[in-house]
Amino acid sequence: MASYKISEAARLLAVSDDTVRRWIEAGTLPTTGASPVEIPGDALAARAVELAAAPGDSADRLSSARNRFVGLVTRVQLDGVMAQVDIQSGPHRVVSLMSSEAVRELGLEPGSLAVAVVKATTVIVETPKA
Repeated sequence: MASYKISEAARLLAVSDDTVRRWIEAGTLPTTGASPVEIPGDALAARAVELAAAPGDSADRLSSARNRFVGLVTRVQLDGVMAQVDIQSGPHRVVSLMSSEAVRELGLEPGSLAVAVVKATTVIVETPKA
């Protein structure tokens, strides 16, 4: 299972390092027990979904014409040959349909770091090299 350092988690959730530390202290985000502190990927993905669903101030969002969305895999549904992969990138939920074989080869699971590249109606998923 993937895990993320405080600074990585903060960047992925678009909050400050101190906010992540406060969430850990309050019990909102669990840790793996590793030193330095790491947050399990699945817990981070769940928090990303919670934050995206919360109403926010429309003035606090940045907009970009770029078509690359770095985020966390929040759900993987495998069905024989095909799969659906949901990625939460800040307030954006991106869904990709791909082969189940590609999902396995990329090691996609809830909490995995992924990049969704969107062109027209096609969503391509990339992962960082291990």
